[in-house]
Amino acid sequence: MSLAVLRSRALAGLAAPEVTVEVHLAAGLPSFTLVGLPDTEVKEARDRVRAAIQNCGFEFPQRRITVNLAPADLPKESGRFDLPIALGILVASGQIKAPELDAHEFAGELALSGELRAVRGTLAMCAAIRHEAGPRYDTEHATEHNAARAFVLPLASAPEAALIAGMSILPAQNLLQVCAHLAGREMLTPFAVAPAPTLARYPDLAEVKGQAQAKRALEVAAAGGHSLLMSGPPGAGKSMLAQRLPGLLPPMTPAEALESAAVHSLAGSFKLAQWNQRPFRAPHHSASSAALVGGG
Repeated sequence: MSLAVLRSRALAGLAAPEVTVEVHLAAGLPSFTLVGLPDTEVKEARDRVRAAIQNCGFEFPQRRITVNLAPADLPKESGRFDLPIALGILVASGQIKAPELDAHEFAGELALSGELRAVRGTLAMCAAIRHEAGPRYDTEHATEHNAARAFVLPLASAPEAALIAGMSILPAQNLLQVCAHLAGREMLTPFAVAPAPTLARYPDLAEVKGQAQAKRALEVAAAGGHSLLMSGPPGAGKSMLAQRLPGLLPPMTPAEALESAAVHSLAGSFKLAQWNQRPFRAPHHSASSAALVGGG
C-alpha cells in the first residue's frame, strides 16, 4: 500500500478553505476513483492526469487508485486539483521523492501535454494561505508554527498571486518542473515581481454640462459614503452620472483593492490593469432581480 497527502484549496465565495488531497494506491483491478464531492470538472481530471503523466515520461500505475478530497462535505470544482492529484500519484507510486511535500500547497490545471494552465481564484487562495499564517508572519523570521506554505501554481497565475504581500510564490510551466523541484534537482524560482503602480483613470464629472442638482448629490454621497438612488426616464443621464462617481471617491485602500480583485479573480476576469481601480457595473434597466444576483 502507498499513500501520499498534499494540500490544495477550494473556493467557497471569497473564502478558500484548505483541501487535503489523499492519493492511495492498492492492489486490485486497475481503476481510478475520485471521492469527496467532486463536480464534473474535477471528475474529468482522471483523463487529464493520466495523459499528462504519460506524456511527461512517467508511468501511470496500473493499480487501484483512490483520490480523496477532504473535507468530504465541501463541494470541489474546477481543474485546480489536477496538479496535486498528479503529484500524489507519482509520489505514492514511488516515481518521485518529495521530502518537503507538506511545506507546499498546489493548484493548477493540467493540459494533456503536462503544461500548467492558469486557474481562477488565485487571489482568494493566496489570501487564505497568508491569513492562516497569522498577522505576525515574517518571511525572514518564520517559525514552524506560523510559516505559510509555499504556493506552487501555473506561471500564468503568478502575477496575480504576487499581489498578496509576504507570500512565497513558486510558478511552474509544466508538471516536470514541479517534480524536479520536489525532488530537489532543480528548484523553482520564487516569483517576486511587484505589480507596477497604476494611475486610476475615471470619467470626469467636469465633462457633464448642467445637471447641477444631480452633480451636487453625487458629491454629497461621495463625501459621506452614502448610497444613492437615481430615478428618471431613459436618457436622463443616470448611468452617465453614476459612471463618474468612482472618480469622486478616495483612492482604494490595500484591503479594498484586494477584495475587489479577488471578486474579479473568482470570475476569471481579473487583469493587472484593473488593480486599484474602483469597479463600475451598468446592468440593463430591464434586468430582473435574479439576473442581477445570479441563479443557482
